[in-house]
Amino acid sequence: MAAGNWKTVVAVALLALVVLGYWKYRQPRFAAGEQLPDFPITLESGKTVRFSEWRGRYVLIHFWGSWCGPCRTENRELTRLYAEYRERNFDIISIGIEQTRQAWEQALQTDGLVWPHHVIELEHFDGPLAQRFRVRAIPTTFLVNPDGVIMGVNLSPAQMERMLREALGGT
Repeated sequence: MAAGNWKTVVAVALLALVVLGYWKYRQPRFAAGEQLPDFPITLESGKTVRFSEWRGRYVLIHFWGSWCGPCRTENRELTRLYAEYRERNFDIISIGIEQTRQAWEQALQTDGLVWPHHVIELEHFDGPLAQRFRVRAIPTTFLVNPDGVIMGVNLSPAQMERMLREALGGT
């Protein structure tokens, strides 16, 4: 192999390792099929609850940010899903990865996030829930079944809707 070709192969291999490492770094801690461990959640109201209090329900754990364009687009779909399935055993816990409370509160209002379970982490990706779930990019979602098993991670709203429709019925 010529020296130039060898250098190209090494450069491509190194680039592939960097890309793979970056991809791995951005993967959340939990995967589909895993049992989600119980953990405390301090809601915006100040009340601390445990995730186990949602056992028996389908729950979407939703990491997002007011500054995140794709998150804001996804919020419209999640609002629609919540309206359709909330009376049929479905809940959403939203965790705002934020820099300012004011931007977060405005986004909650503007996007119509009417479910009652909201958390704000002003530490950006260093907040306790972002760290627990190893969330390093948003939006990040975990759809969890009534037994606490993760049904899917980073599903599209269409995929979530299909899974909820199959589990809970709907149009």
